Amino acid sequence: MPGARLPMRKIHDVLRLSAAGMSKRKIATSLGVSATAAGDCIRRARRAGVGWPLPEGLAEEALERRLYPPPTIAAKDCRPRPNWAAIHRELRRPGVTLQLLWEEHRATHPDGYGYSRFCELYRAWEARLSPTMRQTHVAGERLFVDYAGTTLDVIDASTGEAMTAQLFVAVLGASNYTYAEATWTQGLADWIGSHTRTFAFIGGVTAMVVSDNLKSGIAKACFYEPAVNRTYAEMAAHYDTAIVPARPYKPRDKAKVEVAVQVATRFIIAKLRNRRFFSLAELNAAIAELVAQLNERVSRHLGASRRALFEELEQAALKPLPTEPYVFAEWKECRVGLDYHVEIEKHYYSAPHHLLREKVWARITARTVEVFHRGKRVAAHVRSSANRKHTTVREHMPSSHRRYADWTPERLRRQAGEIGRHAPALVEIILQERAHPEQGFRACVGILRLAKTYGRERLEAACRRAIEIGARSYSSVNSILKNSLDRRRPAMPADGPSITHDNIRGPTYFH
Repeated sequence: MPGARLPMRKIHDVLRLSAAGMSKRKIATSLGVSATAAGDCIRRARRAGVGWPLPEGLAEEALERRLYPPPTIAAKDCRPRPNWAAIHRELRRPGVTLQLLWEEHRATHPDGYGYSRFCELYRAWEARLSPTMRQTHVAGERLFVDYAGTTLDVIDASTGEAMTAQLFVAVLGASNYTYAEATWTQGLADWIGSHTRTFAFIGGVTAMVVSDNLKSGIAKACFYEPAVNRTYAEMAAHYDTAIVPARPYKPRDKAKVEVAVQVATRFIIAKLRNRRFFSLAELNAAIAELVAQLNERVSRHLGASRRALFEELEQAALKPLPTEPYVFAEWKECRVGLDYHVEIEKHYYSAPHHLLREKVWARITARTVEVFHRGKRVAAHVRSSANRKHTTVREHMPSSHRRYADWTPERLRRQAGEIGRHAPALVEIILQERAHPEQGFRACVGILRLAKTYGRERLEAACRRAIEIGARSYSSVNSILKNSLDRRRPAMPADGPSITHDNIRGPTYFH
């Protein structure tokens, strides 16, 4: 039975992880998709002769056509479906077997399934009831990561205020080789940065990273199909690893890191409790010394240290590091506005005008903003910190604005002129203050449409007041009308004779 159709970026990850030898269930858990969908994707790729890495020059559209060709009309299976729930209950009775239940089914439905197909369908139904996972710690397979519940203090040297730092802990499954560091927050940037430094510390990459359901890394904590944050997933793809979130309320899934956090709390936090640190770098230097000591301690049970076990078992089993470390980038799903711009942190960046109202993904770094549509980059901008301003590429502008095909500056001025003399004046000001007139269309259209609600006379009075107080937006004009401020004149400073006093210099003082 085919699974749900996957997005192209998920298909890439499925093929990559499958080529690395990962099972479809582990792939499904890592990518937040169903095992059926992952298996269906792998089978389609095999039938189409597509492997990983993908052939050079194979576009996403061509790959999609090869994996998902137009469906052919197949004959519908009209055979009666057994009641699998009832069969499952009957199997709990002494002496009842699938052979007996199949014979009873065929006696009632002579055109029913054959015995092998009957057993196959029941096993598939049963497997969905309570899937289990047996946790093993193979060398180089898993890295467990989490934050300690206890925090550390860093003293601000200028104010003496104690600032709180978080302790990130990572441990390898087979050798217990441990890494720890302090960060200011548990936010996405610190979370990703700790991972990159962990990989650098161990000198390689594991096949999987088992994480807790931290909001920074896991967008949706679900028992069956957790959704991994896209930035976290991109980092995993960069290092050719897979993210496997622990199931909620299943501490055994991350028992290894729970023990490591307990050890770090006792061996690091407890030992540093009486020391004072005045910078995060100073704190991390002290943590690094204790981590080195922890990894050198000989275990009473195994008779070897964590470092010795790491060098003997896991070091050679790790995947090599990429040539460059991952550069943090935040992903945000946006919708292209009517003015063909997307909003990123109170700034507007243009996208091709034919994508109006389309959903796109923005990749945000410290210096750039890139816009992607269906996996293809459609725009790239230098990041700007100017609030409520526009960064527009001329090639993205339509020859005639698509959303406002009938709305031109001339039409706006003409319609505003029918209201009075202050309405066109306000429209002209709004259009001139924008780098491109189209960026002011929405505000102008909204203001002119207020005439339907409040009438032309009141809108004209509101435009006059908006000009007098320096208001340049639809929301300001709407607020003036809503609060009946159009019927009142703004207070002007009172004129009167100048004040004479010994303590007032007067206009002649500077001459």
